[in-house]
Amino acid sequence: MLFDTYDLGALRLQNRTVMAPMTRCRATENTPNDLMAEYYGQRSSVGLIITEGTSPSPNGLGYARTPALYNADHVTGWCKITEAAHRGGAKIFIQFMHTGRVTHRINQPAGSRVLGPTAVACPGDMWTDAQGMQPHTPPEAMTEADITFTIGEFTASAKLAIEAGFDGIELHAANGYLLEQFLNANVNIRTDRWGGNADNRNRLTLEVAKATVAAIGADRVGIRISPYGVFNATGTFDGMEAQFLALVRELSALGLVYLHMVDHSAMGAPEVPATFKRQLHESFKGTFIAVGGFDGTSAEPVLADKNADLIAFGRPFIANPDLVARLKVGAVLTVPDMATFYTPGAKGYTDYPTMDVR
Repeated sequence: MLFDTYDLGALRLQNRTVMAPMTRCRATENTPNDLMAEYYGQRSSVGLIITEGTSPSPNGLGYARTPALYNADHVTGWCKITEAAHRGGAKIFIQFMHTGRVTHRINQPAGSRVLGPTAVACPGDMWTDAQGMQPHTPPEAMTEADITFTIGEFTASAKLAIEAGFDGIELHAANGYLLEQFLNANVNIRTDRWGGNADNRNRLTLEVAKATVAAIGADRVGIRISPYGVFNATGTFDGMEAQFLALVRELSALGLVYLHMVDHSAMGAPEVPATFKRQLHESFKGTFIAVGGFDGTSAEPVLADKNADLIAFGRPFIANPDLVARLKVGAVLTVPDMATFYTPGAKGYTDYPTMDVR
């Protein structure tokens, strides 16, 4: 089943494998480049590529050398990538990741602002090319005007994504970035209409979803969530499952094309209970994408039992540009070099070998 075609809304995928979004830090002054086009093109035998997290706003840039999509130069750079993906038969969605408070001012362009649901800094440090590891910059608490403006930025970038040749967008509401900062009760301690209870915490994600659906169509909008995740000081909270089920039901009513549910237990986070995964799946009428430590063997029963429609692979795609071909024949996978995950240049990025098929 993993290698069968699949209809994702109006799109026919060449197989049921998904390349999960992974930060790789190779953009040039936040603009996609030829090296990135080569990287994605090498992996275009996959059914669906979801790009690395890409900021829809100067305020949303968190990590060094991450890409953006909010101006004409960004569109030009991304066009090369979408063309490379499509040449190999893949469909490609861009993941919009506004990092919110997970940033350092040095990693943002001049004139930008560090924003979050409150003025509380994210615990921990962040790499900067200029000054090495630095504590996260304390954010400004977003005003009503800031929130409205940010929703508009997501909307404008969604339109630019279609101009750049993307088949759709993924809203990153996971891993402790801006949308999850509002979703998570451990981070969002506001008492206005954007916090204080489950409906209010869900509001920003739903408003961004509504706005982008109105701009480009529901069959071009997916979303990623990570309940039970602990990244960037999130974690579980009272009423979490009920809140996420309510969120997913409303996203489903909007007609979003897929729900990308992250289980980070393979990386040490708490396991997402199977019953809760099933409830999320049953609450969402669109495509359900599962991700979290899968290989070719473990993916098949998940599809066969209809616990997911598509399976996403992350780190295996880093070191195996021909991962789909390797999974088909059960070939040994190359182990990625973690030291080059986020470093600039081709090493550990576009220089991994494909199988010797002689």
